[in-house]
Amino acid sequence: MLRALTISNFALVAELDIEFGPGLTVITGESGAGKSILLDALSLVLGARVRRAQMRPGADTCDVSAEFDIAERPDIQSALERLAMRSLDERTCLVRRSASEGRSRAFVNGVPTTLATLRSLTEPLVDIHGQNEHRQLLNRGVQRRLLDEFGVPSALVEDAAASYQRRRDCAARLAAARDAGERSRERGSLLRYQVEELRGLGDAVHRVDELAAEHRRLSRAQELLSDIGGAQSELDEALIGGVARLAALLERADDARLGTAVDLATSAQTHLEEAQTELRNYLQSIPEDDARLREVDAQLAALHDMARKHRVAASDLGKRLDELAAELRDIAAAETCGAAAADELAEAEERFLAASQALSAARRTAAGPFCEQINAVLAELGFGDAVMRVEFSAAESAAGLDQVEFKARTNPRYPAGALGEIASGGELARIGLAIDVVAAARSRLPCLILDEADVGVGGIGAAVLGRLLRRLAATTQVIVVTHAPQIAALADLHLKVAKTSEHDTVIEALKDAERVEELARMLGGRGVTEDSRAYARTLLAQAGEG
Repeated sequence: MLRALTISNFALVAELDIEFGPGLTVITGESGAGKSILLDALSLVLGARVRRAQMRPGADTCDVSAEFDIAERPDIQSALERLAMRSLDERTCLVRRSASEGRSRAFVNGVPTTLATLRSLTEPLVDIHGQNEHRQLLNRGVQRRLLDEFGVPSALVEDAAASYQRRRDCAARLAAARDAGERSRERGSLLRYQVEELRGLGDAVHRVDELAAEHRRLSRAQELLSDIGGAQSELDEALIGGVARLAALLERADDARLGTAVDLATSAQTHLEEAQTELRNYLQSIPEDDARLREVDAQLAALHDMARKHRVAASDLGKRLDELAAELRDIAAAETCGAAAADELAEAEERFLAASQALSAARRTAAGPFCEQINAVLAELGFGDAVMRVEFSAAESAAGLDQVEFKARTNPRYPAGALGEIASGGELARIGLAIDVVAAARSRLPCLILDEADVGVGGIGAAVLGRLLRRLAATTQVIVVTHAPQIAALADLHLKVAKTSEHDTVIEALKDAERVEELARMLGGRGVTEDSRAYARTLLAQAGEG
């Protein structure tokens, strides 16, 4: 419930503090007094855009605050708790908007916040219907939303929207996977050819340095044979034998002082014999012909040709093979992912279809009572010839499988048709009002604000409308800007808007005698007479009788 509205330096308002109560509140006043200013100020605190014209002339800032009672709204309390905006009084939510030249700020319970957060918190609390908002009824999306709010569980609507979005996401992933797969197939053919070509070289691609070293060694084989053969000839039996005889002569001298010389001569003999053995083995390892050299030379030539083809060093061919093989494995994995994406999309399709069918069934179940109640209200408003029904057609969207359209028959001699084709401006206003009354009675909306809801409804119809609004106000706080005294007389709280001599807008809550005067003015215009006062008292008495 809206408890209070405080306005400072907004349009023609210098300072204004308005308290609201439960039930039906009416706001009246002469044309041009500034009744719409109150709705504009409330719209601002609910997150509307600030306009320079809304600043009071000569003022640097304007400020609007609204206080809500959220005792019956645990969802709003939880949201405030989650956002660390909960006040000490858990029943209260104080929303404030401050604006200056080119800048505005928003606060919830004194905590600075964004407009998006402000709107998300206040949207479930107040619904403002302006004078021309009945034109929105021509929008089929609005029509579907009104039907859903009347009698469709919100969980079904949310489930359909979520499953629709998941299906879109899955379809996008599958499309991306297929595009990537098409490109990958072309790339994969090339990769398979390149991998097979490199693998055809065997393990040589990983042994380029080793083969190069072997090639260098084999190409020097003859030179090595000559050099090592010469070295071996130097280590002939004469040299080794001479060293052996030297060691024997020194040993026969049998002089302790020659012990070191004997050991060195014996060690030299041993090392020379080992060197001769190593040279003999090395010579035996060198092939007697150049067959191996030709084989290694051919391998290296093939490796270098392949390296030029892949534009890498020959020593990097092994690395290149590993990279190409890894890319080929990734392509195979991507094809698997594409298959998984297709499975996910099929599952999402089934989920969306099931959720949408459940939603469609709920809409069709709700459509009958929805139209019956609207038609009953229209009959009460003196529009008994009007009959409204809901038609469904197939249209797939986040809202399910249905496209909803309200059809009306305003003349029994003619068939029903779309609202924009059948209803005149006044008829459309009454139909919209009937829908507002029916929808608000079933919604969880705490506060419904109607700006001049009596437009197109006069006389007895206004009295009937007033009683409908009063009935609705038993469960929802209803605030109505009206020119109809029949509606104003039924109010639980009557607020009058007026202009001061300085052309400032002020507002006051009327007492009994003041209400008589205001109703008399509304009945007779500026010329208040005893007859108009008497009729005003009659209206108030009838309102008191229920």
